[in-house]
Parts: sequence; C-alpha cells; structure tokens
Amino acid sequence: MDYQKLFNSEISGESVKAWKAQGKKALGVLCCHVPVEILHALDIMPVRLRATGITETPDGDTWMSTFSCSYARGILQHWLDGVYSDLDGVVATDGCMMTWRAFDNAKYTDELKNNGKFHMMFAAPRVYGTYKDLGHEFYVDELKDLIVELEKLSGNKLTDEKLKASIAKYNEARELVMKVYELRKEKHPVISGEDCLKITLAYSDVPVEEYIELLKAFLADAGNRAPITDKRARLMIIGSALDQPGYLKVIEDKGGLFVNDALCYGSRPFNSTMEVNDKDVLGSIADYYLIRLVCPRMMDNRERMQQWVVDTAKEFKVDGIVYQKMQYCECWGGESMFLDPMLKEAGIPMLTVEREEHLANAGQLAIRAEAFVEMIEKED
Repeated sequence: MDYQKLFNSEISGESVKAWKAQGKKALGVLCCHVPVEILHALDIMPVRLRATGITETPDGDTWMSTFSCSYARGILQHWLDGVYSDLDGVVATDGCMMTWRAFDNAKYTDELKNNGKFHMMFAAPRVYGTYKDLGHEFYVDELKDLIVELEKLSGNKLTDEKLKASIAKYNEARELVMKVYELRKEKHPVISGEDCLKITLAYSDVPVEEYIELLKAFLADAGNRAPITDKRARLMIIGSALDQPGYLKVIEDKGGLFVNDALCYGSRPFNSTMEVNDKDVLGSIADYYLIRLVCPRMMDNRERMQQWVVDTAKEFKVDGIVYQKMQYCECWGGESMFLDPMLKEAGIPMLTVEREEHLANAGQLAIRAEAFVEMIEKED
C-alpha cells in the first residue's frame, strides 16, 4: 500500500467526500479532548480542525480581534472561507478560551447563513484527581448529553459494543503511532520531526481504518528508509498547538533533528491507550480523557505532564528542548516558568520562542535555531 498520503499535510476534503458518499455524517472536532470514539461508534467521521497553511486571517481578526490566538483565528478563517464546507458541523469542548471563541463565531456565522450546520459545545472539568468522583460524574453527564444529540444527527443508536469496537480501533492507531516514535530513539533515525508531524496531522483528515493501514505500510517500509546522519543536535519540541510542519523544517534545516514532542497535534493524543471496563464503557472514556497527559488545561495533571517532558527527553537522549508558545496562548503562556528549573536540574537546555500561526518570523527563528544548535551540539 502506498503510504505517501501520510506526508501530505494540506487540508483535504477528499476523505470527507468519500465518507459522506456512503450516506454518513462528518463533523469537525475542536480540541483533542473531544472523545472521537463516540463519534466513530455512531458512524460519524471526526475531523480535527486545524489552521495548517493559513497565511492571513482578515475575517478571523474581525470576528475575534488580533489580541487573540492566531491559531484559533486561523481555524475560524478556514471555516469562514469554506475550507471545511463539506462537514456537517462541529463539536467542541472547552480546551481553551480561544478555540471556544472560534466555535462561538463559527456557530453564529453559520446561523446567520441558515445553513443547517450542527454545533455542540460541551464542558470538561479542569481538575480531576482532586475531585475525582465529582469530575467523573460531571463529565459522564456531559458525554451523555453529547450522545443524545449525535444519535439524532446520525440516525444511529449507540451501544457498548459499538463503543468498544471503536476504542479498539483508536487504540490500535495509538500503538502504531508510538511505534513510529520508537524509530526516533535510534542514533540516526529514519524519519525527521517534520515528517513525523505530517504523519500525526494525517490523523486529522482520514478515517481511522485508513489511517491504521497507512501506518502499517509505513512501518513495514521503515527499514528501507535512509538514516538521517547530517544533524548536529537531538531536539524535542513542546508547547502550544502546532499544525505547521514547516515550522519544524526551519529548525531542522539549521542542524537540529526533532526526535520527540509534547504537542497536541503530535504525540500527546497517542502516548497512551484506553483501558476499558466492560461494566462502564462510557466511564472508561471519561477517565481516559481526563487523566491522560495532554495539556496544561488540566490543573492537577500539570506536574505529571512536566515530569513526563523531562523523562521523555532523557529517554530519547535529547540535547535540547524548543519551547514554542503561541502569542496569547492561555494554556502554555507560563509553563516555561515551571519547566525551566526542572530542565536545568536535569541538565537539558531550553530555547523559548514566541510565534504566530503563519511563518512570518521564519528568518528570525532560523537565526535563533542555528545559534541554539551550535550551543548544544555534541561531538559523536
């Protein structure tokens, strides 16, 4: 099977069109905290919305102002420009305030057009371990409300068996992605950080069944790929939502090689699988999405997440970390204050850079990246 589709990071509606040709629904998903297993079990194709390829956001600026995250404005711009016109609507959770505002404006403008799009926002607790029973109960209730509306949209009825089948599919995809990441532990990996991000972005645009087959084909051929031997420093990239592979390319062109990440479009949705309690399948989904290490929105998971960054950097023999934060990013804006002393204690240098969604500051980034690589590179 040809797996080159994995490396096309452009937003494509081909898979959505093919899915809908079967009489099924497809919904945009805002934030990786939306349980895609529920949508899939109801024959709804989840499409993770992103701003990849955006160059300007005139309408996004008008509706949200330039004092908001350009990633969220980019998603809204794509929505208003019709990039996602084949979708039947959007499902979102309160991952952050900026994507919430993007959802609000998409919903409002759709209603002005009277285009019949589906919109639903549901809430997820920001603390879990501290108030586990209350958080679990609240989130399950939110998911039940979501299921009622999705059943109406799809015309299908959700069962535990359908849910378990979907969970098994997504767990398989997660395990395969982690096998791709394992390839990056090698002294000379066969895949760059840019290409690995393209692979995880492909998850946003194709049905999970197709994604699994593409991953299997890539892994079967991985041994035939030439090792990357011309890089001078092993890097890890962390921080705000990053859906632009070109950002990694700028840094890798200056001698760095990204061997892991802590990104919500990268490793974070894949780095653990879901355990299922047959007596409480929906509760298992709630536990998974509240406990997994995805982003700093979960207030009582932040220390575990920060420690995971340090441990992963050591495991993958990282020479330095690039901490990129989107301007006006509420979730990642202050994390460096907590991470910096932990990384210094571990002896891992960190480069902190602010960015916008589009690559307007690529030249400045290249200069800083080259200086950082020269500072941390090690002799073989």
